[in-house]
Amino acid sequence: MDLHTVWKHVPPGVLDFMLRRDSIRKYALKRGEQALYDFMVGENTHNRPISIQKCRALMLQNLLKSIDRAIGDGRISPKVSKKLLKNLIGNLFLGESERQIPFEERHGHRPPAMLLISPTKRCNLACKGCYAGSTSKNSETMSFEVLDRVIKEKKKLWGSYFTIISGGEPLTYNDNGRTIFDLFEQNDDCYFMMYTNGTLIDKKMARRLADRGNVTPAISVEGFEEHTDWRRGKGTYKKILEAFENLRNEGVPFGVSITATRNNAELAVSDEFTDFCFKEQGAVYGWMFQYMPIGRSYTMDLMVTPEQRLMMYRRQERLIREQNIFFIDFWNGGPYSYGCISAGRPGGYMYIDWDGNVAPCTFFPYYVSNVNKAFEEGKTMDDVIMSDFFKAIRGWQNSYAYARTPDNVGNLITPCPMRDHYGDSYRIVNEFGAKPMDENAAKALEDSEYRERMIQYGKDIKGLTQEIWDVEFLGLKKTTLGSSAPRTEGVHVMNRSTTKNL
Repeated sequence: MDLHTVWKHVPPGVLDFMLRRDSIRKYALKRGEQALYDFMVGENTHNRPISIQKCRALMLQNLLKSIDRAIGDGRISPKVSKKLLKNLIGNLFLGESERQIPFEERHGHRPPAMLLISPTKRCNLACKGCYAGSTSKNSETMSFEVLDRVIKEKKKLWGSYFTIISGGEPLTYNDNGRTIFDLFEQNDDCYFMMYTNGTLIDKKMARRLADRGNVTPAISVEGFEEHTDWRRGKGTYKKILEAFENLRNEGVPFGVSITATRNNAELAVSDEFTDFCFKEQGAVYGWMFQYMPIGRSYTMDLMVTPEQRLMMYRRQERLIREQNIFFIDFWNGGPYSYGCISAGRPGGYMYIDWDGNVAPCTFFPYYVSNVNKAFEEGKTMDDVIMSDFFKAIRGWQNSYAYARTPDNVGNLITPCPMRDHYGDSYRIVNEFGAKPMDENAAKALEDSEYRERMIQYGKDIKGLTQEIWDVEFLGLKKTTLGSSAPRTEGVHVMNRSTTKNL
């Protein structure tokens, strides 16, 4: 009996009972790891570079191992693991391909796999460099009707059962008495990940999360007390530790969300800190966000330097391979996602803010579509992701890496159109008349010094990583790099006349 059959016909409660037996769980883990490897490396249906497919298989295998450790250590309660097995493993991992067929028949390519949405700008903190510029004074909030419709419509049209909630602080969301828990309850077949500062997760809140079972919090932490409180406010670190404890006691799986800046880059990828997060505190997964110069008081001076980024890449690779942890950097981890996943790319995602504005990514704060307006005009989520603006970005992704032959894929250690190829993003934003999502994004667009420094940053990091990409991923010999290295500069930027079929 294969895994699809097991998950389809065996009740989640029975599966949970079985997987709490070490021998059965270890056997299932071994089978799952092998199935992932066979599918991604052996079958490799999209003819990707084998080195990339091995990376992607490894990261998913690490996720299975992380879940295995958490169940074995008792960090996931039975009532939570039932939803984890049914929604995350069953609905997301095992049922996705079949659900995507109708979309592919309509549009000629697969839909995005997920969505990131910030239903409120309100937040109880005021962190330095917040991408959203959120504070307790902000009142911008999406109506619950629109929020719920977005989730239900992407399930129906895209077959997408995974949603990421951000903010603001999601736990402050309230629209006429309806909170974020109403969304979790009314979409009980989905699985949610919620970025949160963690300060509101007291014992009662942790119990509510356990009772729901279909949401995992990713808690923001910048390092130990000094670095976390410097960015997020005095006393925040202690509240985060309390949140970790409350979640462990209730058996709610949680992760950490780390923002690396020039000030904490070394600490963020140190053995000391990662051991603290994954071994001592019991985080099941981790996300690394390198500070992006957008949002409140944006500055280039907080970005990790190109040299720090190279150091982080090497350390992260070692941690992933030696510690078997699920720990992805949204920039250095480009090989694991096959590059930029924004703008509704197949298998990727897009971002919607509290005003309904639809951006390619949280860190690409420009838009042409708005879900409130789209719904009022009788349009759907399909229409939203088929804007020429999004098609142009998907065109860039295709021409840089996603649609290139295996021996000519662009450097995926530098995958980001905003951070690593700012000149291309700048041209696309202006070509399609995309609007800035806030005042800071508008200032950045008009700031010529900012533009020049961002473009130079991309050149600098490419200079440090191109040989790694050519040799370690594409298998080129150092002696051939001057003549036969794949060209990744000057990739074709899609314009209005070339986006018709994307």
